[in-house]
Amino acid sequence: MQVPAKPPKLSAPIDIERVRALFARPERAAPSDFLRREISSRMQDRLQLVKIVPRRVLDAGCGEGADLPVLQKLYAAAQVLGVDASEPMARTARGPAARPGGLNQLISKLLPSKAGVDLLCGDFADLPLALHSVDLVWSNLALHWHPQPDRVFAEWRRVLRVEGLLMFSCFGPDTFAEVRTAFADVDLYPHALPFVDMHDFGDQLVEAGFSTPVLDMEKITVTYDTPQALLADVRAWGGNPLATRRQGMLGRAAHARLVAGLERQRRPDGKLGLTFEVLYGHAFRPAPRTTSQGESIIRFDLPRKPNK
Repeated sequence: MQVPAKPPKLSAPIDIERVRALFARPERAAPSDFLRREISSRMQDRLQLVKIVPRRVLDAGCGEGADLPVLQKLYAAAQVLGVDASEPMARTARGPAARPGGLNQLISKLLPSKAGVDLLCGDFADLPLALHSVDLVWSNLALHWHPQPDRVFAEWRRVLRVEGLLMFSCFGPDTFAEVRTAFADVDLYPHALPFVDMHDFGDQLVEAGFSTPVLDMEKITVTYDTPQALLADVRAWGGNPLATRRQGMLGRAAHARLVAGLERQRRPDGKLGLTFEVLYGHAFRPAPRTTSQGESIIRFDLPRKPNK
């Protein structure tokens, strides 16, 4: 009897082609990079707590490639592979990947030819990589752009070697809360992604076959002097890729209501705040417990011989 396939779990009706179009101009996203760099630094602090010596590192959703030299510096003996769905972003990433790396670049030249940085344009939920070919999957603020995170986790597990590590960050549900509040006075269309809750990500990691997933969250508030500056940064983060989004531009009256809605949320210090709920997660690909025929695998260690 044929078992019906499980229906896909959509985090949101995200239009993948629109995501690629929104990121087709790297200069448009550049003003928002300050927060990506800060989150990358905090991810690196977490990574320092895990002792791994990867031979191959994947930066899934590498964007303009700013994390590629960081990962190469951390793991000079490894091949660092950057993958992004936007071809213009992947081309831009070749710049940071090719910058001189001093001693680390010299070390890479002395190591096997695979050491260094390579780039691919592709979907990180459908990677052109072999089974068990990566030791570390790193993804900084990219996961929330995909409509099926459960499919992404399954693909990342597929390419990870046994005991390989997944480390990622993404936005949580309270991100852009101020923008949602302001748009509530404008229309009923969704103007920001309904980002996935941390606990749902934890469940999806377990379902995908990861072990000991650890997730935590923090909120970061960025302040602005004007609504125009705040909205410019929101657009720089990628805009609205939802298939259910409002079509066309806001009229003058609707835009005035939006600005007024933001003005009503001014803080006591006179600034406008923009909330980012940042989720951090890491998990390991465990050793299999059964064979391909369904037989259980039992591991045991032989007793050590006493020292004479």
